[in-house]
Formats: sequence, structure tokens, C-alpha cells
Amino acid sequence: MNQRVLHHDAASANDASLARATPGGTIRLTAAQALVRYLAAQRVTTEDGQGTEPLFGGVFAIFGHGNVAGLGEALYQHREELPTVRAHNEQAMAHSAIAYAKAHMRRRMMAVTTSIGPGATNLVTAAALAHVNRLPVLLLPGDIFVSRAPDPVLQQVEDFHDGGVSANDALKPVSRYFDRIVHPAQLLNALPRALRVLTDAALCGPVTLALPQDVQAQAWDFPVSFFAPRVVTFYAPAPRADEIEAACTRLREARRPLIVAGGGVLYGRAADALQRFAAAHGIPVAETQAGKGSLAWNDPLNAGALGVTGSPAASALAHDADCVLAVGTRLQDFTTGSNTLFTQADVVAINANAFDGLKHRGQVVEADARLALEALAEPLQGWHAERAWTARAHKLAAGWRETVHTLTHAPQRDAVLPYEGDVIGAVQRSCANSPTHDIVVCAAGTLPAELHKLWRAGQPGAYHVEYGYSCMGYEIAGGLGVKLARPARDVIVMVGDGSYLMMNSEIATSVMLGAKLIVVVLDNRGYGCINRLQQACGGAPFNNLLADCMQGPLGAPQIDFAAHARALGAQAEHAANLAELEAALQRARAAERTYVISIDTDPARTTDEGGWWWEVAVPEVSTRASVRAARAKYDAQLAARAEPDSLADPAGPTDNA
Repeated sequence: MNQRVLHHDAASANDASLARATPGGTIRLTAAQALVRYLAAQRVTTEDGQGTEPLFGGVFAIFGHGNVAGLGEALYQHREELPTVRAHNEQAMAHSAIAYAKAHMRRRMMAVTTSIGPGATNLVTAAALAHVNRLPVLLLPGDIFVSRAPDPVLQQVEDFHDGGVSANDALKPVSRYFDRIVHPAQLLNALPRALRVLTDAALCGPVTLALPQDVQAQAWDFPVSFFAPRVVTFYAPAPRADEIEAACTRLREARRPLIVAGGGVLYGRAADALQRFAAAHGIPVAETQAGKGSLAWNDPLNAGALGVTGSPAASALAHDADCVLAVGTRLQDFTTGSNTLFTQADVVAINANAFDGLKHRGQVVEADARLALEALAEPLQGWHAERAWTARAHKLAAGWRETVHTLTHAPQRDAVLPYEGDVIGAVQRSCANSPTHDIVVCAAGTLPAELHKLWRAGQPGAYHVEYGYSCMGYEIAGGLGVKLARPARDVIVMVGDGSYLMMNSEIATSVMLGAKLIVVVLDNRGYGCINRLQQACGGAPFNNLLADCMQGPLGAPQIDFAAHARALGAQAEHAANLAELEAALQRARAAERTYVISIDTDPARTTDEGGWWWEVAVPEVSTRASVRAARAKYDAQLAARAEPDSLADPAGPTDNA
């Protein structure tokens, strides 16, 4: 790809003149110019620790009347130090920015700017995604005039009871920090606060600075020192001695401990510390969606994915564990099996955010994952899990690895459509180097369940699946952000036809930027995942697969995804079977631009192995016998939740939605 797009590090003439200004002096800038200068001045230590690079990789922008004159002009002036990337959809470009930060383990990030109306409200879904996943993104939507002189302006949302409300107020519930800049001087406080939230492990999430268009253009005398280049410090709490002591006390009592590795392991760069800790004490490790890749897939103590989309090895160990060390996870329902999977175990929760650590009534160690694991190591020297427990974990993990190999290498039967597991196997076999070179990107539907079980993540960052918000449409836009962050890696976007149809415009952006993606579209002709869940809850197939939807006289469309992708500028083809898919993947890897491959898949078939109960409420009253039967199973499971010993073989819907 064009390396200049997000990696240029030149100094502009404006910065040169700024550097010559007298100490303690001021410089007259518009609010927009000051904001852009400040962002461009923030630095971060490189991954090898040998230098620095910009904290902000660039700004995704779609201009409109609320940001083109003010912020647009400022971005043009600083386009070398802070590159501006033009996208095709506001929600999509925010997804790309979020994925960029996740691929950098939250150590680098991007900003996003939109106009005041639909552009701003298009950010709400992406902001919610970043909020749920604890990922940094700076949102800079334009806003209405502070002066109110021309009200109501084009695209203004008027509140009949509060004249100060604008469309941007919709972003308040999904922002970790929100501010509306009504005077340029406010930036002196708002920008450092925003930066603290974006770089704080406990606070991390989306920040919104709403920018009224008249204020963007307003000038003020800013202190020169405000724009001095600064190397950013990332904040994460160090463990407290009393909390470490309490955690050690509980762990020493454990005979059958299990580590649950969450996203905090990756963001805290704690993968090596986790591996050493698990090996030293003989503790098996199970991974959440966000934490997959914390431990190499072939590590003898890696029991695989945990929870509703988990492996049988991890589920068996979680069910029998007497203590769970939850590291960097918020323990959402897919991880805990709706709080049925390890109810018999005490939970010790290491988390930078105490709010997350308190989940599942855990004993909290409020700390960075790496620092906490290292602090636990010395006082726990000589302590080891029960030897039979460690041996059982080794056996279960090895058995699951063999099962994964079998599932992903099954030959395709004639006249039988492949399913997601078959496609995952074909993708991983196609990598000529090593599976660790690929980064797989996905978000919603059946694929995250199958990838969680079957994808072999050999290193941190090889598995990039957004499942905290399970947001359809993230996949291709997220893949673009990952590729911008990791241009030397092959980025494989795996996406269902439903998500592809929701948001695919950033294929065109990837072609424009030279940020090559390999996109594999699994076409099961509808929302196959929810169709299965619907039937597992006793419902009739309805409004999910195209065949079961209301249709006009021409029937459901026959969608040619390859032709559509070619229309967006990509190379593309349709594979009729797995053999053709593998050949197409080789062509895709050799191609110079984004390559899209579609393949028809079975909407009904999934991996039978693994999984756990997930609570989905079934109607208490129905005229349908199948719904009443599903409700009876649901009631039985609710009763069983109060009796943990009865949950070894959970009943009820385990379909992965």
C-alpha cells in the first residue's frame, strides 16, 4: 500500500515557524487549526522502543457544511503530519479507525470527523462498539452554530424543550468523554482530558468533541507551548500489595484453577507474562473472543475458546475449576454461559477497570494485566495446580487440537455445500508462509463462533473479531483499519452475505488507498445464524433466510457478490467449491489489490463440538407447540442455574447468534 498515507512523519513549514517562536509566546489560530496542531504534535514510543511515531495515524473525514470550511481547511494545512483519509460511509470509517487502534493494541489511534447531521448520527453505532470493546477513537463531529443566529440550519435536529441540544447529544451515552467546544480556549482543557481518556487503560473508549462550525473558524491566541511535541504516557494502574496478597491467598487454596484470558491480556502486552505464569503453575488457559491469541494455539495449556462459542476442553475445565483467574475480561454472557459455566468457582479478577473486575462477584486486583501477573509470580513460587488437573488439561487441549485439525480438513462431499469450518480450513491452508502471518477479521453471525473454536491464532493480534457489540457491517471496514495499521500482513476478512450487504463501501476505499484486503464472502442466502437460533427457541423459519421473507412477484434476488465487488474496483470471483476456493485464495494472495471471493455455504450446518447454554428468553405463552416445548426447556435451565452441579450437560439453545 501507499506508505505515505498513514506513516508520513514530515514537519511542516508551520511547525518550523512555531518552533522559532519565543518561549511563553502565543500564536493566533482558529479552533480547528489549534485542534489539528495539537493532535499532530502527540507522539508515542515505537513498538521496538527505539524511537517515536505519531500517536494519531490520521483522520478519517467525510466533509459537509459543518466541518469542511473550518476543520477541512486545518486538515489541509497539516495533511503531511496528520494525513486525511476520505471514506464512503461515516459509520464505516469510524469502524476502520477503531480497528486501527485495536490492531495497535490501543497504542496508536485515529480521529474521525463528520458534518452536523446524518454524518454525526451515523457515528453512534460505531461509538457504541468502541465503548463496549474499550477501544480508543476520537470523534470530531461538526455541530450547529453557538451564536444561534442562523438557526435552524440545514440538518439541525431541534429539541422543543432545550435549545442547546443538537444531534451530537445522541453520542453522549456512548462516549467515555463528551465535550462541546463553544470557545477556542476550551481546547486547552478539553484536549488533554480527551487524550487522558484515550490512553487510560481503565477509561479507554470513544471521546467526542462536538465542534460548532462557527467556533471552528473562530481565532484565539494560543500558548505556543500547548503545541510542543510530546511523547504520550499510557496509564494503567499498578497492583496494590493488599490485593495481590488476597489473590495469592485464594490461589494457594485452589487445586483446580483456570485462567480466563481476555482482551486486557493483549492490550496490556501481557501474553509472555501469561505464558510464563500458566507454565510455572500448571494452569490451563481458556480464551474469550477478545482474548484469543493471548496464548499460541498449540501451547499445551491452551484449552481453546471459552463459553457459548467455546471448545469442549475449555468448557469441561471451566465447569470443574474451583478457582478462575479472570485476566482482562469483563465476563460477558458468551464467556460465562449466561452465568452458568463456572458458578462453583471463586473468581479472582485482574482488570485495569474495577467496574469490569467486579463482574461475577470477583475478588478484584485492579491493575494492568502484565504488572499483576508479574507481581503474583514471586509470592506464588512453588505453588502448583493439582498435578492430575494439569495432566487432564494437557490431554483435553491436545484432543481438541486434533479435533480442530479433523474439522478443518474434512473433504467436501459431492452435492453438499461447505460450512464455515470448511472455509476456515481452506483459508488457513492457503497461507504459504505461516498461519501467524495472517490476520483474520470478522464480527457477527455464525462466523465468530466457528472462528473462535477453529482459527489457529499463533500470536497476539492474529485474531481480530469484534464480538463485544457483535456489529454486522464491521468486517470490511474493520479490515481496512487493520490493514492500515499492519500493512505488511495479509488481512483476511471473513464475512457473511448479510453483513456484506449491510456495509461494503470501504472495499472502494481500500482500492483507493492501495490497502489490499482478501475478502471471503460466505453466502448462505440470509441471516443463517439467527434463523437457527429462531428455530432453537421454537420459532418457525421467518424473515431471516431470503427464502422465508416477504417477496414480490420476482422473488428473492440472486446476488452476484463477485460482480458487485468488481464494480467497487476490486478483483473478484465466485468459487463453486472448496477446491476452487483454495485456488482462488492463491490468486488473491498474489494480487496487488483487494480481492473478493464468494462461495455458497450451508445455512444449517455448524460445528457440533463445544458450545454452552446461552440465555435467550422464550415466550411464556404461545399457540405453537414448538415454542411451548422450548419454553419448558428454558424454564428447566433457569431452575438448574441455581444448582450448578446439574449444568454439566446444559440443555437449551446453544446456537451462536
